Amino acid sequence: MSFAKIADCFSIHNATGHFWYQRVTAVALIPLSVWLLVLLNKALTAPYADTVAWLTSPTNAAAIIAWTAAVIFHAALGVQVVIEDYVSTLSARHLAIRATNLIFLALGVAALTAIFFILMDR
Repeated sequence: MSFAKIADCFSIHNATGHFWYQRVTAVALIPLSVWLLVLLNKALTAPYADTVAWLTSPTNAAAIIAWTAAVIFHAALGVQVVIEDYVSTLSARHLAIRATNLIFLALGVAALTAIFFILMDR
């Protein structure tokens, strides 16, 4: 998927794409969240070294990266819908959407950077 298509999804005027991205990320988050519960159980019951070793396997590393990207994207889309529904002034709405998208982008980069450092530290 190209960056332009992803950026277009955050456009104010692309309601159909926004709808489908919201639904696709919701469906993707179902199995990924079950996997996350397994990770959290392991993190609470196993020693740190065992948890990191489990997390650094290629399948589990890909799953945590996919969950992080999907949850950030899904949350950003959801907040955008709330802003569109409840902010009546058009200029304030656009500013709020842009600001929240920037915040979610920063959160996503920070989370993926932290995951990268965990995976590279091993």
